[in-house]
Amino acid sequence: MATFFGREPYISWHKKGFVRVLLQTNRKRDSRLADVPTIYELMDQHKTTEAGKRLTRVILVAATLGRPIAVTPGIPPDRLKLLREAYLKTLKDPELVAETKRQRWDIDPLTGEEMEQLAKEVIAQPKEVIERMKWVLGN
Repeated sequence: MATFFGREPYISWHKKGFVRVLLQTNRKRDSRLADVPTIYELMDQHKTTEAGKRLTRVILVAATLGRPIAVTPGIPPDRLKLLREAYLKTLKDPELVAETKRQRWDIDPLTGEEMEQLAKEVIAQPKEVIERMKWVLGN
């Protein structure tokens, strides 16, 4: 899924000292906020338990996946490959790229394979993480 998100005001506010960005939720740092650590770096630094790291990934995956496009189970592999390639090709369309630049939006797409891997990772959680997630959700 592509992220179409206008981060530009926050970045310029950060550069001007108007706001202080405390952490980034992406797995890797945005180069425009090079002085701001990621939550993953902080978890490593503070020796967060594996269950805590898993819970964080479960909570943050919705923002990472955005609004995914899904197909029915059992789709033939060749058709899935074609759809994934067409989607990524669309994100490189010159008109779309020009419009996102005009809007000052970022395009930061994940491949279908990356999204599939994230979904599998989030679904396969030990009972401890599931119970903690229920607590987070108030259940």
